[in-house]
Amino acid sequence: MRQSETPSSAEHGERAPHHPYENPERWGRPLQGWRLRLYTIIFEADTRAGQRFDRWLIGLILLSVIVVAADSVDHLHARWHRGFAALEWGFTALFTLEYLARLVCVRHPWRYATSFFGVVDLLAVLPTYLALLFPEIHALIDVRVLRLLRVFRVFKLTAYLTEYQALGGALLASRRKILVFLSVVIMVVLVLGTLMYVVEGPRNGFTSIPTAVYWAITTMTTVGFGDITPKTDVGRLIASLMMLLGWGTLAVPTGIVTAEMSAQRLMTRSPTTRTCHECLTEGHLPEARYCLHCGAHLPNDQGGEGPR
Repeated sequence: MRQSETPSSAEHGERAPHHPYENPERWGRPLQGWRLRLYTIIFEADTRAGQRFDRWLIGLILLSVIVVAADSVDHLHARWHRGFAALEWGFTALFTLEYLARLVCVRHPWRYATSFFGVVDLLAVLPTYLALLFPEIHALIDVRVLRLLRVFRVFKLTAYLTEYQALGGALLASRRKILVFLSVVIMVVLVLGTLMYVVEGPRNGFTSIPTAVYWAITTMTTVGFGDITPKTDVGRLIASLMMLLGWGTLAVPTGIVTAEMSAQRLMTRSPTTRTCHECLTEGHLPEARYCLHCGAHLPNDQGGEGPR
């Protein structure tokens, strides 16, 4: 039977998959009380309260980065320095409270503190405090933008995380094809770069084979910095062929990865962060009404408790 129709799916005894970068089971969900409610708000984006929390958090993160960037402009710093400083300390206080709340609502706070996102959370507030002792470290506050990696869950951003995972999976699945493609490109730029060194020579800026290969890479990728340009007719012909070849080669890895992503999309369905409050299993499908592990009623995606 389908998971969304009956609790009997619990008989399969399977655990739900977790996001590879954020595994709440490793940190330990609280079993009941205010810590479980706080955990639901902070770590689960499929409830109304969780969505509101993530929206506010995204707004604060973007605002704080804008303040840091604006404070680096000389004339704005001279005029609004005190206001920027007050705003930065306000942001830091809020992010500190959020970091402490995350530690409080999990059963294994040290595991969270040493996880990827735990370290990012700490780095988001640490520079401001260190700036009291070392003012030149203030620019490091921009590391806070890394926190956007987590809060991409908002606005039903389970889809965004799923696409991120799908992209990583597609790159991993197509790594051999991409490596073969890159090896061909390397051989082409090495041969054509050496040819340009012979044709143009040091008098036209191609002082060595590595320099000529550098030119070939910038030409092949259609970047073309213009610091080195061919002067002879034969050199210009080779450069023109490389530019045309570059347009074609750009499409190859895109097609490889896109094909892998399309294949994965047909085979997978997107789980959510909804958690069963009985056995603490997460990763249920959006339409699920019962836990796939224990069969208990699931809270709905609007923050309710579901049918009894």
